[in-house]
Amino acid sequence: MFELIIFEILGVLSSTSRYFHWKVNLYVILLVLIFVVPFYIGYFVVSNIRLRILSIEQLISRVGVIGVTLMALLSGFGAVNCPYTYMSYFLRFGAEVLDLSLIQQEVDALEELNRQLFLETVDLHATKERIEYSKTFQGKYFNFLGYFFSIYCVWKIFMATINIVFDRVGKTDPVTRGIEITVNYLGIQFDVKFWSQHISFILVGIIIVTSIRGLLITLTKFFYAISSSKSSNVIVLVLAQIMGMYFVSSVLLMRMSMPLEYRTIVTEVLGELQFSFYHRWFDVIFLVSALSSILFLYLAHKQAPEKHMTL
Repeated sequence: MFELIIFEILGVLSSTSRYFHWKVNLYVILLVLIFVVPFYIGYFVVSNIRLRILSIEQLISRVGVIGVTLMALLSGFGAVNCPYTYMSYFLRFGAEVLDLSLIQQEVDALEELNRQLFLETVDLHATKERIEYSKTFQGKYFNFLGYFFSIYCVWKIFMATINIVFDRVGKTDPVTRGIEITVNYLGIQFDVKFWSQHISFILVGIIIVTSIRGLLITLTKFFYAISSSKSSNVIVLVLAQIMGMYFVSSVLLMRMSMPLEYRTIVTEVLGELQFSFYHRWFDVIFLVSALSSILFLYLAHKQAPEKHMTL
């Protein structure tokens, strides 16, 4: 599906052929997501599953809501966690210790002190290594990327808030809009349509690679923590289900990152969907997830020094 988006931008194959492949790919992936994967999940968990045959618009609508919600939750947490991780303001000295109030009632005071000192030493060593790594060329490179993405994440939260407050959905893709603003500000002659096509192609590729990589890393950590020999089959099927919904939802949201002339076939093949609903739903869930993550990290960051002072 992502290849078809790139084909739309590059104009590979004829319009009729691209439309046909869009239809085939969507029906196949929806068949897998709605029927095949749930059937096998039910096979390993329960004896059978009840299936319904829906139109492509209804199927995409239901899959899209779940997928967009998942993407918004992950993006909201990532938008807060990225600045928290990379910006030097958040480098802190001192152990991040879990709430041990119940355990402290059962253990000896000296053993508790010894444990806290050990954790503090480990944390200080980790912080020291991180600071030393940040002084290397590779560390400076990743720090630069970290600051860049931190600014982008803050901007994303701000724009999501604006979109919700003013109930708006962008009609122009971000690349074309950004180039138009820059050209008008600098007052130079520039082929906006030509360069927006190539930059959009690069941007879509980056979005595809980074989003899939981030999703796979997150899901791998989660499923590794809960996996067992008895549940491995179900976990693989659930992973396939989540990945499929994520891909379909990515197409729904990525459509806005494409120039208008490349959205035609994507819009036609997806049917009469309310695209503005999915973008607004993403903004709402994204903002809720981001604000919840900010509150969680703030409380965790504030709680650690207080515990450290009680030792």
